[in-house]
Amino acid sequence: MAALLGVGAAGCSTPQPEGTPAPAPTASASPSASVEPPALPSGEPTVIASGLTSPWSVVRLASGSALVSERDTGLVKELTSTGEIRVVGEIPGVRPDGEGGLLGLAIERGLTAPPSVVPEQSGETGETGGPWMYAYFTSETDNRIARFLLLGEPGSYSLGDQEDVLTGIPKAGNHNGGRLAFGPDNMLYAATGDAGDRDAAQNGSSLGGKILRMTPTGAEPDDNPYPGSLVYSLGHRNPQGIAWDATGQLWAAEFGQDTWDELNAIRPGGNYGWPVVEGAASDAAFENPVVQWGTDEASPSGLAFVRGTLFLAALRGERLWSVTMAAGAESLPWFTGTYGRIRDVIPGPDGTLWMLTSNTDGRGDGGDGDDRLLQVPLAAVPPG
Repeated sequence: MAALLGVGAAGCSTPQPEGTPAPAPTASASPSASVEPPALPSGEPTVIASGLTSPWSVVRLASGSALVSERDTGLVKELTSTGEIRVVGEIPGVRPDGEGGLLGLAIERGLTAPPSVVPEQSGETGETGGPWMYAYFTSETDNRIARFLLLGEPGSYSLGDQEDVLTGIPKAGNHNGGRLAFGPDNMLYAATGDAGDRDAAQNGSSLGGKILRMTPTGAEPDDNPYPGSLVYSLGHRNPQGIAWDATGQLWAAEFGQDTWDELNAIRPGGNYGWPVVEGAASDAAFENPVVQWGTDEASPSGLAFVRGTLFLAALRGERLWSVTMAAGAESLPWFTGTYGRIRDVIPGPDGTLWMLTSNTDGRGDGGDGDDRLLQVPLAAVPPG
């Protein structure tokens, strides 16, 4: 059962933290994830795409299309507003290996589609006026982040030349992290794993086992907690989900080893304990998770905040978890065993949730139509 608790230079690795970050509370906070009534799944999901191969990440565009990364093929595919699936391009240099390959995608904030209303496009664009698409992937030598101009029009998108944003993130056959997202501050955040080197998570000179924060070109923001460093938080084993709630609080979902998977409220400079502790600990030096699950119930990957609720994709647990904070953290499972392994979740159109399965990557039992992208209807929870 879930346990509810209190709460570089572009193209190269950069100097990492020494000493202590800027002052911040040492005890885990009890943040509220919502300023609106929570919403939960209501009714059966609708399949909006099928026949995908080892999909890992999905992002919606303001144009009405969506982009999907495929880990083991290295392909970025477009799902058009009419339901067509086509290849946008293959990311050069991707070397799939175990849990590595083409992982997270991101489009600069303001060029992605919000949950319901698409605003005027804004944010940084390339010289030709197209948005930048960012990709986190495993190469022959490392994990890295690169960006590409998204060229063309909906239904005919293609990728421009590759521009490395950050290289030198440790790689391995497992624990590669891989999630990318732009925050409300327009900075790029990346979740990195320890790449099988447990000590890397506590090592300030390693990019592994961290949540990194950088400018869109890979530079260290002046207001990062450790001066001259990309490190935003440390002590992570294998985080694969990051999302912000309506208050601007950053949350992260993290794979445990044998005991506890975690949902963490991330604070700048926070230390989340791995490998010294797994799950909650009686040590003020480390941040406790807000919720923790047994590893057979979760193995969390994607994370999304939609309509007052955090939604967490569970791989081994083969379910969707909802977490609401209206009356203290409440964690509920949905669709257990129905759709197999769930890799990613994002806000869908008109107040819905999108859910991406992962049954064709060698670890699941793929069925007819796998892998699939599903749209989950949500309904507000009545007060009381």
